[in-house]
Amino acid sequence: TVVFSLRARPQISLTVTQRERPLPQPTPETRAFWDGCRRGELLLPRCRDCGRFHFYPRAMCPHCWSTSLESVKASGKGRLYSYVINHRPAPGFEDRTPYIIAVVELEEGVRILSNLVGVEPDPARLSLDMPVEVTFEEVSPDITLPLFRPIGDTV
Repeated sequence: TVVFSLRARPQISLTVTQRERPLPQPTPETRAFWDGCRRGELLLPRCRDCGRFHFYPRAMCPHCWSTSLESVKASGKGRLYSYVINHRPAPGFEDRTPYIIAVVELEEGVRILSNLVGVEPDPARLSLDMPVEVTFEEVSPDITLPLFRPIGDTV
């Protein structure tokens, strides 16, 4: 809740009620992915018929429409494909700004949207194609988020 108070002499008083960080809600299609994250494993769906990986988890292969899928442990390594440094927080992220929202292209060929951690949110410290690896943050007993961090001193 934001409250503004304007008086004869312009003054603004601001009250912000901190909201809880929104968390993913696993579905039958995404359950294996979230269970893997909780164990510290990045699992990707792979089609048994065409052999291709895809992300996000879903009931059908987006390449050949097969429903014969399996969850395979990914390397967890990739490259920074794109990013934005967010200075205006989404609800529940007020205490985290600025933060880096990243698109990571994994070695397996899929792209995943996540956050980049372990590096200052400064364009001078970031470069496209920089190598990154997965790390995990437990945010509740049921949800562990996959995040990415730079590998070594890459910038």
